[in-house]
Amino acid sequence: MSRGWVRLQAVAVSGSVAEGLMLTILPLVAVSITTDPTEVSLVRIVGQSPWLLLSLFAGVLIDRVRRTTVLGSAFAVQASAALALAVAGTVGQLSLPLLLVVAFVVTAAQVLGDGAAGALLPDVVEPDRFAAANTRLMLIDQGVVQFVVPPATGFLVGYGFGAPPWIAVAAAVVACALSRGIPSKALTPSKKHPLRDIADGLKFLVGTRLLLSITIAVGLGSFAASAAMSMFVLYATQVLHLGPVGYGLLLTALAVGWVAASFVVHRVVAKIGYAWSMRIAQLGMVVTHLLVAVLPPWAAAVGFVMFAQSAIVMLWNVCSQSSRQRFTPAGLLGRVLTSHRTLAWGLTPLGALAGGLVASGFGLRAVWVMGAAIQLAALVVAWHGLSPRAFADAERAAEGAAGTLAGKV
Repeated sequence: MSRGWVRLQAVAVSGSVAEGLMLTILPLVAVSITTDPTEVSLVRIVGQSPWLLLSLFAGVLIDRVRRTTVLGSAFAVQASAALALAVAGTVGQLSLPLLLVVAFVVTAAQVLGDGAAGALLPDVVEPDRFAAANTRLMLIDQGVVQFVVPPATGFLVGYGFGAPPWIAVAAAVVACALSRGIPSKALTPSKKHPLRDIADGLKFLVGTRLLLSITIAVGLGSFAASAAMSMFVLYATQVLHLGPVGYGLLLTALAVGWVAASFVVHRVVAKIGYAWSMRIAQLGMVVTHLLVAVLPPWAAAVGFVMFAQSAIVMLWNVCSQSSRQRFTPAGLLGRVLTSHRTLAWGLTPLGALAGGLVASGFGLRAVWVMGAAIQLAALVVAWHGLSPRAFADAERAAEGAAGTLAGKV
C-alpha cells in the first residue's frame, strides 16, 4: 500500500468530517433564522449552484495546477467558510445573507476537492485497483457524512451553533495539511484560453463512445432519481403512513445499503467485469423503481428495496468513476471528471420539478412509474454502449494513446 494512497484516505476522512458538519449545520441554522419555506430553500439552491456554475472551470484548474495544490486549496477555502460561520455563531450574528455566502463557498470548495481527489487517484493507485480504491473513498464519504456526522452535529448544537463549524475548521485544516504529502505528477501548463480547455475536455468526453454512454445513462438516472427523492418524504408519509422516525429509518436503509455494498463491490467487478456490472446495476435501477411504484404500503418491503437500490448505485458509481480514470489521458482527467458531473447532474433540478408535476397530476406512485420508464431508457443506452466489446475497444484505444505519447517523449 503506497504512502500516497494512505494519505489520500486520511484526507478523505478529515475532509468528509468538515464537509459533513457544514452540510448538516447549514439547514439547521437556516430554520433558526427563518421559517419561510422560500427563504429556507434558497440555502439549498445557492448551495447546489456551484456544481453547475463552477464545475467546468474547476476542471481547467485541476488540469493546469498541481493537483495536491488544488486539493489543499479547496480545504483552505472550506476552512475559511467554516471559520466565518463559527465566529458568527459564537457571537450571535448569524444572518441569511451570510448563510447563503457560506453555503456557496462550501460547495465551491467541494467541487474543487472532489475533482482534484478523483484526478489524483491514478497517481497513487494502480489501474487494476481503481474499483477497490474508489469503493473505499465512497465508503469513507458516505459513512462519515451519513452515519457519524449528523448525530454528532445534533449533539454539538447543544453548545451553540458555532460549535460544529469550529470543529469543521479544525478538520479542514488537517485535511489541507495532509494533502501536502500526497505525490502528484507535474502537469504541463496550458497556454490555451480556459474556454478552449473546457471545450477540449467536453470534446473528449462526448467523442469517447463509452464515456458518453456512461454520461447519458447517468443523466437519465439522475433525472429519475431526483424526481423520486423530491417526492420521497410525501410517499413515506402519505402512502406508507410513516412519521418522522419511520421516514428517518427509510433514509437509513439507503445509507446501510451503500455501506454494505462497499464490502463486495470490488469483488463483483473483478468477477464479472465492468460491462456486466454496469448493465446489471442499471437493470436493478429499473426493477427497484418499478417495485416502489407497485408494492403495497409495506414499509419494511420498501425499506429493503431502498437498501438494494443504494447498493446497486454504489456498484454503478464505482464502475463509472473508475472508467473515466482508466480511459482518460492524465492531462484531461480533471476536465473530463467535472464535465461529466456538469452534464450528468444538470438535469436534477428538472427531475425534481417533474416529480412534483407528475405527483400533482397523477399521484405519488406515478413518479416511480415515470422513473422506471426513464431508467429503462438508460438501460438501453447501457446495454448498447457499455458492452464487453466497448470496454475492450476503449482499453485498446487507451493503450494506443499511451504508446503514441511514449513515442513522442
